[in-house]
Formats: sequence, structure tokens, C-alpha cells
Amino acid sequence: MTVAVCADDRMGMLFNNRRQSRDKFLIDDLMSIAEKVYINSFSEELFVDYTDRVEVDENFLDNAAENDICFVENIDLEPYADKITKVILYLWNRHYPSTLKFKVDLSDYNFIESTEFEGNSHEKITREVYSK
Repeated sequence: MTVAVCADDRMGMLFNNRRQSRDKFLIDDLMSIAEKVYINSFSEELFVDYTDRVEVDENFLDNAAENDICFVENIDLEPYADKITKVILYLWNRHYPSTLKFKVDLSDYNFIESTEFEGNSHEKITREVYSK
């Protein structure tokens, strides 16, 4: 499966059950490269413009097939590391407090590309793609 994750410079994903950002342009970017995205209900409000292309399932990581793209905000991905074949990492280029971190070891992956774009809440967002 492919996971899409948002993180700060210290790989923080979430702080006290609050997302670090809700950048609309980031969601637009993800949807420009994905036919369908799997999420849980925590992320549902971010995808209101794409309800026809989003599947909401509380067990989406357990149920994900090899080619599925899963947007993950509030789940520790370490238990799923063996299932992850590709990572789309959106970096905020800032330091935020966090209680949940992205801990998948990217040294097991090949760096594919890096793209920067302006978000609506951040002047620079970096999208990095890694593949096994």
C-alpha cells in the first residue's frame, strides 16, 4: 500500500489528537495524483470536495490492498511497515509540537522525487516520494 502522511521537520504528525494543519492545497495535490484515497473518519472533513473519490473506513490500513493510497494522520504506522511499499511524505518545513510521529524507516526505501508548492496555510510544502 501507499501511505500519504503530513509531518513537520521532526516527523511529528499529530499533537494531542489535533492535526498540525488542514491545508486545502495539499489535499488538492494528493487528489491530483490519486484516483481514490482511503481514510478514516478523522480525516473525512479534509476531503469534502472529493467525497466521490474517498473511501472512509476505520480499518482502512488493515483492509488496504497493495495498490491503495491511504492518507494517514492519527495512526502509528510502525505496525504496518511491512505492508507499505510507497510513501508520499508532505513536509510542512516547520517545527510543531507533536505526540504522534512518523516512525517508518525511510532508509528501506528509494527516494523517487521531491516537489515544492505553496499551500494555503504554509508558504512552502514539500512532497517527497519514496518507494520500495
